[in-house]
Amino acid sequence: MTMVLITAIGVGGATLFGAILGFVFKNISHKFSDVVLSFSAGVMLSAAVLGLIVPSIDYGGKYALLITVTGIFAGALCLNILDKLVPHLHKMAGVEPEAHQNKNINSVLLFVMAIAIHNLPEGIAAGVGFGSGNEGEALLIAGGIALQNIPEGMVIIGPMLASGVKTGRTFLIAAATGLVEVVGTLLGYFAVSVSQAVLPFALAFAGGTMLYVVSDEMIPETHTHGSQRGATYALLVGFCVMLVSDVLLG
Repeated sequence: MTMVLITAIGVGGATLFGAILGFVFKNISHKFSDVVLSFSAGVMLSAAVLGLIVPSIDYGGKYALLITVTGIFAGALCLNILDKLVPHLHKMAGVEPEAHQNKNINSVLLFVMAIAIHNLPEGIAAGVGFGSGNEGEALLIAGGIALQNIPEGMVIIGPMLASGVKTGRTFLIAAATGLVEVVGTLLGYFAVSVSQAVLPFALAFAGGTMLYVVSDEMIPETHTHGSQRGATYALLVGFCVMLVSDVLLG
């Protein structure tokens, strides 16, 4: 339980760390951001497949494939519904950093809320990973999610400051989005701890949410600023780093 709690804090703290970097480096180039985000996407993609979906099949028993496929689509559908309820994260790019009018505050806060809501299932994925009993693999999954949270924390700072949100409040809001991830991690862990019967579905569900985020959010975002080739290779590097780590720790 201690390791789960430390992991939860680490996953949520990654968003806060990214936010601090956002305060320090306010004018990060799109190219650098795209490469870092693509690397994170590769890590998450590998973590989803190797750390969540494959174990789901292993633990699924007689109906493993049915449970896993159903769980993947259930996770993706969950985030798809959330996207319809809150502003899509891609619209963050539509917020002009130079615009200081207070009228932008509400829209920016909605974007931040969207990130916070997406952080919940990501946190659940980190927590569910511990349900398999493979602590090393669970830490790799959590590490992949934490790595993705750093650039995510960075990108929310500029728009909030540009829209007139005070520095202190901006920091607290960023911290709140990280706290959501901590809560999600603990929820995921306790869910599979209460009943191991839900573990195969929970693993696949978490994997589905991560696949959805990578495909619907991260890859499109890194291919809209002219850095597609670098972003693609960064994704491959991230995937292979996770693959090698999984084999060595396995």
